[in-house]
Amino acid sequence: MTENIKSLWKNFYADVPAQLEKIGSVKSVATAFNTNIDAVLKIDGVRIQKLARQVGLVREDLADTKTHIITPKDVVRGIIKCFKQGIAEEWLCENPETYQWMRQNLGYDRLQMGGQGGIIANLMSVVGVQKVLAHTNAHPALQAAQFLPTDNLFGFDENGVLQKASAINRTAEDAMIHWILEFDGGDVFEVCGETIRCPKSNRFIATYDPANSVLKTDDNFIRYLTEKGYDYLFLSGYSNLSAVRDGVAKVMKSAEQIKKWHLANPNGIIHLELASTQDIDVRRAIIEYIAPLVDSAGMNERETLDTLHIVDADMYNRVCNQELTSPLLFESIIKLKQIIKIPRIQLHMFGLYVTVQDKNFKILPEENKKGMMLAATLAASKCATGNLNTKNNLLWAHGLEIADKSLAALRQLSVYLNDETLLSSGVAEYAGYDVIAVPTILIEKPLTLVGMGDTISSVSLVGAME
Repeated sequence: MTENIKSLWKNFYADVPAQLEKIGSVKSVATAFNTNIDAVLKIDGVRIQKLARQVGLVREDLADTKTHIITPKDVVRGIIKCFKQGIAEEWLCENPETYQWMRQNLGYDRLQMGGQGGIIANLMSVVGVQKVLAHTNAHPALQAAQFLPTDNLFGFDENGVLQKASAINRTAEDAMIHWILEFDGGDVFEVCGETIRCPKSNRFIATYDPANSVLKTDDNFIRYLTEKGYDYLFLSGYSNLSAVRDGVAKVMKSAEQIKKWHLANPNGIIHLELASTQDIDVRRAIIEYIAPLVDSAGMNERETLDTLHIVDADMYNRVCNQELTSPLLFESIIKLKQIIKIPRIQLHMFGLYVTVQDKNFKILPEENKKGMMLAATLAASKCATGNLNTKNNLLWAHGLEIADKSLAALRQLSVYLNDETLLSSGVAEYAGYDVIAVPTILIEKPLTLVGMGDTISSVSLVGAME
């Protein structure tokens, strides 16, 4: 049975290269609001143990539940929490002294494009969208160097003139740098008398970013989108806000702008990429003011739980204490769909992507499935090669087998829905919604996990077409 299902999905995936070519017909994609520079560091248990000793971490520190960074101990706490649980979180640092400590004591292996907006903009330029426009809060030469030097990728210079993003130098602005601390599943170390083993490769993000922390926006970008429109608009950047810095008001102001964009361009698709938003008041504001305005939203397991915590605390308390299986996560996104009423929600979990959408959504289920398989291929290619900065890397993973774990997760969901066609075709119906589920290719030892959700969500949408 498994081999037959594998053969079916191998045939489905055979069309991925042709699907990639179709993206060339997409005229315009815009990304807003967060673009920054990521300082990427692969960190192992030995290094974490040394850092814990260096900052004087004690057992009581590990019991601290706050999810923002004030002292160097908080940086190490965040790393250990994500390492221990195999999860991804982003914590904000607002202390300049701790920022300097990170610069002096963490370092980095490489610099690369950061922020959902920047990552998606670079990727869209490589996959062949005709015109890509990226919003930047700061665009000095160091930020420009992270944009790919492609002729279809644009931003605004300090005079408000549309230019190639890689050639812009807004000299009065400072670069915004985030630390991406990646770790491997199976790694182990001891701290405060406890042996800690990492169950799954993932990352901890320590962010010091004054510009994105106040959602600074470029009037030139806002005006251009209102006048010229877009085929797809990818929204992100709200996770850096905090309530103590008027984050809720910033979200509400952004919602008013989104309404104007939608009215000016009703045929365009607006997608919200949810991120690990630690400030619960900001998270609630995103769900209340931004989510009802968009056509689509993307989230991983952690972001699903974070959102569920806002809309249904009782269900959250039940779900978060269980193993996050595909049926349990599906039940969670159905609850989110029913309460928030976003036309389309996509979950990208380990080994399986699931989309739940309204029957009259602008993209048909089979088209969604094609886009999701393309996204799964590119995501695996990114894991294996480290980046998707050239066309040569895009289809590296094409032809690799679907992982057994992925098929098992799909089978489990199919049983839960009591619909065998989901396993054999990837498309089903549930509670009046279309459900699309795609098993994925898994890379055993990924070179990077940065921007994986951004890759999956953006390519799933832009690559979904006949």
